[in-house]
Amino acid sequence: MYQMNLKSLLKICLLALFIVACKNEVKDSKEEITQVVEVEKVDFDYTVEEFSDIKILRYQIPGWDNLSLKEQKLVYYLTQAGLAGRDIMWDQNYRHNLKIRTALENVYSSYDGDKSTDDWANFETYLKRVWFSNGIHHHYSNAKMKPDFTAAYLKELLAATDTTLEGEAFDVLFNAEDSKKVNQAKGVDNVLESAVNFYAPDITNKDVADFYKTKVSPNPEKPLSYGLNSKLVKENGVVKERVYKSGGLYGSAIDEIIKWLEKAQGVAENEPQAEALGLLIDYYKTGDLQTWDDYNVAWTAATEGNIDYINSFIEVYNDPLGYRGSYESIIQINDFDMSEKMAVLSKNAQWFEDHSPLMEAHKKDSVVGVTYKVVNVAGEAGDASPSTPIGVNLPNANWIRAAVGSKSVSLGNIINAYNNAGGTGRLKEFAHDEEEVQLEEEYGQLADKLHTALHEVIGHASGQLNPGVGETKETLKTYASTLEEGRADLVGLYFLYNPKLQELGLVEDWKKVGKAAYDGYIRNGLMTQLIRLDLGDDVEEAHMRNRQWVSAWAFEKGKDENVIEKVTKDGKTYFNINDYEKLHELFGDLLRETQRIKSEGDYEAVQALVEGYGVKVDQEIHAEVLERNKQFPSPPYSGFVNPVLVPETNSEGEITAIKVTQPETFAGQMLNYSKDYSFLPVEN
Repeated sequence: MYQMNLKSLLKICLLALFIVACKNEVKDSKEEITQVVEVEKVDFDYTVEEFSDIKILRYQIPGWDNLSLKEQKLVYYLTQAGLAGRDIMWDQNYRHNLKIRTALENVYSSYDGDKSTDDWANFETYLKRVWFSNGIHHHYSNAKMKPDFTAAYLKELLAATDTTLEGEAFDVLFNAEDSKKVNQAKGVDNVLESAVNFYAPDITNKDVADFYKTKVSPNPEKPLSYGLNSKLVKENGVVKERVYKSGGLYGSAIDEIIKWLEKAQGVAENEPQAEALGLLIDYYKTGDLQTWDDYNVAWTAATEGNIDYINSFIEVYNDPLGYRGSYESIIQINDFDMSEKMAVLSKNAQWFEDHSPLMEAHKKDSVVGVTYKVVNVAGEAGDASPSTPIGVNLPNANWIRAAVGSKSVSLGNIINAYNNAGGTGRLKEFAHDEEEVQLEEEYGQLADKLHTALHEVIGHASGQLNPGVGETKETLKTYASTLEEGRADLVGLYFLYNPKLQELGLVEDWKKVGKAAYDGYIRNGLMTQLIRLDLGDDVEEAHMRNRQWVSAWAFEKGKDENVIEKVTKDGKTYFNINDYEKLHELFGDLLRETQRIKSEGDYEAVQALVEGYGVKVDQEIHAEVLERNKQFPSPPYSGFVNPVLVPETNSEGEITAIKVTQPETFAGQMLNYSKDYSFLPVEN
């Protein structure tokens, strides 16, 4: 009974062909949905609209009415705190974003000219793309988005609406400057060539390296996250930090965040939760990185209660050198039923570590404090919105993971919204044969769900650095993020093809689940994820890179034994797995090597791995994939509007109830956010 109920519940929550990359992301949780899981139809419209390569969805908040008023207040205050910092993300993404957004929104709201033209339709689409990406660079590819209207037309709109946008902020929309938000190409000055606003435009790779090599943590065994909450600038030729804090950079928005966090602390569910919130408030007030670590220790240990949250400068994917954290906020309500069922992975974390193929010196003697929960999102902001992860594992500091543990969450209602919103028929187009299709249809969603859990709970918690080896961002530099995501993916892949999952009651047929997982991963890593790229582009996003280098490495290393066969049928290319057992061994070999690279800080090896297998694309296959994909009109990217929490108050101003409403349009929510949560000047 336990196994059947678990399997049934798991299937409801799954994303097909959605191999998570975590926001520890999971930041590629922005994955395409290529097949619909069978779910009970509900009277809720999940789809808002589609434009360009984007689909906008809605999500519900299950269990909201079961929360007490005090708990609802806590969620509301945390949500407001998250939204208060929304503009920080915009400014972090690019120095002119706020100025550009302000001008474009004013045109959109006040233009009363002819809106039936192609130019206006193109303007509207461009603005929506900018909203979706929190700036003028694509949320996934990092390339600057090109308007499908002319500079002359924009000048007409600006003049007609008495709107000012001039100089570099205007010109950059149409010229070739600042073309990449994050440029991680080999052989270039990654900081100088990246438009992301973590660094002043004249800061170089060498400036960053020289600045931080002088930073020494008071306790080398507990290294501080230098650079996480600051911007590097030059003043009179001297490199300095501008720290994000009250009274510092982004201070006006941070003060608003603090206001709402203090309200949240006043309705905390328990003392550990209140203590953690207090430390987060202190961190925002001071910008002190030791306080940040103290907060993360307290937050990781605060595991009781119905409500949890993520708030601050956290993930470093947008920094080409992996120092600076992007602002994000996710408010979570625990799904106790699903969390209890999936806790079996957390309880057996040590077994997985002991039985991993890692070198003995790289295994942890004691895996501590790994918690895994399924949660329902109540609100998101910053780097988590509109394009959201589906899973998160935090904190990121290796020493905290080793000493205290980590929290892993799966965003259940986000996954459910994806499933209910529909999918496409790409599976049958790119699967090699009917057997592969049947495995995916019956076991693919379960395999993806378990891969997410294994990636987050076991993968990121596994392994350890050699004594004396520096933090991964320092040793592996621009390759740190993709190496870590690939390593966690490999942990999941290795154990997905293992009878232990059946022994734990998580699956009914471990071999079929494992085969479905392997089929889907190889199919995606070598082919289907290429629909996200323009022909001729290299792979630059960290998660796409890791899926390609894992798949391409396994394909090449297994050639002599024909483990994965490249097949051509009717002029179409497929990759068919002939030997799942051998592929399992290959994944284990690569996992051992990636952990060695991380443990030893082997920069030359990670560079060879990523550049050799993860960056360049087979142009013939890419062209073929794009051509075959033309028959599927569904956009490759999805994101969300957020439910709106509306408080009701009595005559004394006290909140008596909080209602959940849904925004009708994407534009409406974005304009409301700009009206209600703009706490920064357009230049910072």
